[in-house]
Amino acid sequence: MFCKLCIWPTVRETFSSMSLIVNSLLPEEAQGGAGDPAAPAATDTVAPEEAPAPAETPAAADTTPAAPQPGENINFVAKVNAASLLKKPTIKWFKGKWMDLASKSGKNLQLKELYDRNSKVYTFEMQIIAAKPSFAGAYRCEVSSRDKFDSCNFDLTGQLNRNYNCSYFLLSSQVKSEPDEDVWEILQKAKASEYEKIAFQYGITDLRGMLKRLKKMKKEEKKSEAFLKKLDPAYQVEKGHKMKLCIEVANEDVDVKWLKNGQEIQSTGRYIFESVGNKRYLTINHCSLSDDATYTCVVGEEKCTTELFVKEPPVTITSNLEDQMVMKGERVELECEVSEEGATVKWEKDGVELTRDESFKYRFKKDGRKHVLIINEATKEDCGHYTVKTNGGESMAELMVSEKELEVYQNIADLTVKAKDEAVFKCEVSDETVKGIWYKNGVEVKADTRTHITHIGRIHKLTIDDVKPEDQGDYTFVPEGYAFNLSAKLNFLEVKIDYVPRQDPPKIHLDCMGHTADSTIVVVAGNKLRLDVPITGDPAPTVVWTKGEKVMTEGDGRLHVESTKGHCIFTIEGADKQDEGLYSVIVRNPAGEDKADINVKVVAAPDPPSAPRILSVGEDSCVVQWDPPKSDGGNPIIGYVLERKKKKSYRWMRLNFDPYTDTTYEAKRMIEGVEYEMRVYAVNAIGMSCHSAASQPFIPVAPTSEPIGLCVDDISDTTISLKWRTPEHLGSSELDGYGVEYCKEGSDEWVPAFEGLTERTSVIIRDLPTGEKMQFRVRAYNMAGPSAPTSLAQAVTIREIMQKPKIWIPRNLRQTLIKKVEETINLVIPFQGKPRPVITWSKDGEPLNPKQVSVRNSDTDTILFIRKSERKDSGKYEVKLQIENVEDTASISIQIVAGPFIMDVWGFNVALEWKPPKDNGNCEITGYMVQKADKKTMEWYTVYELYRRTNCVVADLIMGNEYIFRIYAVNMVGLSLEPCFSADSAYIQKTGFEYKPPTYKEHDFSEAPKFTHPLVSRSVIAGYNATLSCSVRGIPKPKVTWYKNKMDISNEAKYRMFSKQGVLTLEIRKPCSFDGGVYMCKAVNASGEDAVECKLEIRRKYP
Repeated sequence: MFCKLCIWPTVRETFSSMSLIVNSLLPEEAQGGAGDPAAPAATDTVAPEEAPAPAETPAAADTTPAAPQPGENINFVAKVNAASLLKKPTIKWFKGKWMDLASKSGKNLQLKELYDRNSKVYTFEMQIIAAKPSFAGAYRCEVSSRDKFDSCNFDLTGQLNRNYNCSYFLLSSQVKSEPDEDVWEILQKAKASEYEKIAFQYGITDLRGMLKRLKKMKKEEKKSEAFLKKLDPAYQVEKGHKMKLCIEVANEDVDVKWLKNGQEIQSTGRYIFESVGNKRYLTINHCSLSDDATYTCVVGEEKCTTELFVKEPPVTITSNLEDQMVMKGERVELECEVSEEGATVKWEKDGVELTRDESFKYRFKKDGRKHVLIINEATKEDCGHYTVKTNGGESMAELMVSEKELEVYQNIADLTVKAKDEAVFKCEVSDETVKGIWYKNGVEVKADTRTHITHIGRIHKLTIDDVKPEDQGDYTFVPEGYAFNLSAKLNFLEVKIDYVPRQDPPKIHLDCMGHTADSTIVVVAGNKLRLDVPITGDPAPTVVWTKGEKVMTEGDGRLHVESTKGHCIFTIEGADKQDEGLYSVIVRNPAGEDKADINVKVVAAPDPPSAPRILSVGEDSCVVQWDPPKSDGGNPIIGYVLERKKKKSYRWMRLNFDPYTDTTYEAKRMIEGVEYEMRVYAVNAIGMSCHSAASQPFIPVAPTSEPIGLCVDDISDTTISLKWRTPEHLGSSELDGYGVEYCKEGSDEWVPAFEGLTERTSVIIRDLPTGEKMQFRVRAYNMAGPSAPTSLAQAVTIREIMQKPKIWIPRNLRQTLIKKVEETINLVIPFQGKPRPVITWSKDGEPLNPKQVSVRNSDTDTILFIRKSERKDSGKYEVKLQIENVEDTASISIQIVAGPFIMDVWGFNVALEWKPPKDNGNCEITGYMVQKADKKTMEWYTVYELYRRTNCVVADLIMGNEYIFRIYAVNMVGLSLEPCFSADSAYIQKTGFEYKPPTYKEHDFSEAPKFTHPLVSRSVIAGYNATLSCSVRGIPKPKVTWYKNKMDISNEAKYRMFSKQGVLTLEIRKPCSFDGGVYMCKAVNASGEDAVECKLEIRRKYP
């Protein structure tokens, strides 16, 4: 048996505009033999633009579908055109709704795939080997590639003899026809398991909406004999949560079966069955997407079905992006972590979505829950804010790309050396990775036995051993990739030897001596201080080095003094500030002595500045200030370098590359609402200091916009009431409150209306001067400070304006208000008038009784309240407002009505009385219908049908029952719409006699326990659960205890004991060799005891 599926995910706006339709199962003979040229080969594919319309389907497509014979092989083939795809498409095969067949691959199911490089077509094959009748059913094939998706549903049904072909045609969305059938009628008659298939056939995509509408349309089902309460049509649960399905059965002892997609569910750790009375529960723990299915509860021949929808929780970002600053040309990786593996995220730059383009500028990497955006060779155009978004949140980071700027920390210096000495040119730059070339008089210097070129970290050295006269010249160091160089000159000192007498006084040969600026030697802290002084004298003089009054000797290992012919050398390893000062060198011989002073100055990088202070913050900026360092390291401070980072991040980002000379800096391009920290470095000619302590955390936030809609709500002689609305833009910071100020017209002195802030959008300002013109303004405050003020359009005169009294009667009170006896009456009557009017209530021209009626008044309304109304409260109520000589009145009619009430009860009779209705329907009342009902059953029976009087006697009532009554008024049109019920119920007392039941001797039904089915010895395989069963009877119900080798195992966690209607079961979970032995079940009650035992043998899992 061979089937063929052609799926072509082509480039188009949306895949939903195309659909795959299964026409039929076609026998191979009906499609044409090998000799028929019109019949396509089994491997031919149909391009989307060439797909035939349904009307052009071959006649052979009308062949009756068939099912495979048991034992045959079935092949399904999907061909995917990948000419326009950037990566291999993903294909999934499903059976039913959610069963992924990839997990079932094995002996009876094989999945294969091939790729034709010439045609760029992927071929996916699903082969079912030795088909069984249970393999028949609904199948689905899904293919996807990035944002493109298509699917096809097909059924394996009907009878098939040998080889058959499934033909699938790709139909355009333009070829559509409305079905003649009513899809809702089909759904009402169909089973719940067929809903999805019908929805797919008729193009219904909103399955949940379909279920809701179908639930409303279905008629009320007949009362079930097996179920008291059935399952709802659908349930929804979030992924990972617990779901509990409940039904109620009519028979408490009946057994139920639970099915999932038609397959019986077995009790496991995730599926738990419970039985409580007539209720049956199915509990699903830790719901996953595989639990999204149709569930059925079966009781005998009846069943009820429901759909369970599992909702995936939103994907959140657990690790945010970090701000980065890189140099031009470097690789950038922006990394975040989400809560779910394999989740889909979207990357944006400055609000524009990023895609993988042809130049591969951006690459997207996914590793489990980590997602990485990779930018190769960053450029200035890549600067901006990058955002990663999921369906549950987003994270933003800033990328800054800077041009490479090389800083020179130590320049090379001119050297003057003598023959056979060593010349060392040394420089230090900021970048350890920068290489360079040394030149002599414009010619590149090559390393040899005398010339050594070294590069260690940031230090570059050129060393020339055994200096010769030809080594004199200009030496230059050129860093690779930078348009500048460092130059110095090498001078060769030629020593002339003249004939001198034997007695030659010593002489120190220095260009300058003493305390002049030229004799000062400057050394960087941490470097070696080497003083090489040429001396002459015959005989050879002795050399003494002093600092102040102290003679310098080799004591601590740092100090070295060396004398050679013609030279005295003084060296200090790792010079620091304490080595600074005036050094003297004294040379002596018998012919005399000489002395020279050398001033040594040790310079270093400055101390770190003080912790920066945040002066103010803005929407995306802040102003920071700091104090200079306590020590400048011996060199003037040339500037400062600032860094910032997010509070929850560990990466610091530099804000400036050139030293900033001031101690106040405005940092920009920050994200509003994110917490930041700042720190500062001090820079001098030697280098940068250590960083300062971090500033206090701060959040960039802008002040809110001004409040809107400021207006005067009310005004009196000394007060004014203002109201406004919240600002349109609040920003990311919470609103702290509002400040209200006022001033007299013509003055600029604004006075706060109250201390602090108010959170309300209305305020009453008191104690204002009467008759004064005042101006008012309001400002909103948040963390960033006050907003711009909003003021009244013009000044307001503080004087109350008289307003005539006016009563506003609500619409429902303009007609007679009808209330039942004992109902509460609460009338709220709004009014207007200034100053506050005098309010007076009356009833039928008389003052109100304060014990029965309460009146409460405010500035804007008056309330009439009656807690329990009585019939005497009916009447006409009047309310009057008065301000000086002006008044306004209004009246309200209230009618208190009562239903029929019971006049008397005697024997089996009840006397009723009622009043005629106020509205007779514009025709004569012809009579009344009197009905009674027992409160136990609440079933109504007619006592009188056309009774003319307004009182009656209801007789022949049943003793011991409690009755209520209702009355309908009848005219020529028919019964009144609503009946009138009796206020009380009538209880028919029982006659007084006592029944004494006869006495009988109680029969003894007790019975000693007896096992009706014994335990059977078993041999089981280790690692698989085993059960031992027996049955027992006895009255009263015996107590059952299980033993292993005569040891009680009732409390052992490895064993579970069940008892159901006398059948006893012992379950042994995954037994091992130690669980073998003799098991005994013992039953005991008051009448006796009984026991049975068996032997359990445990076999090894693998022999």
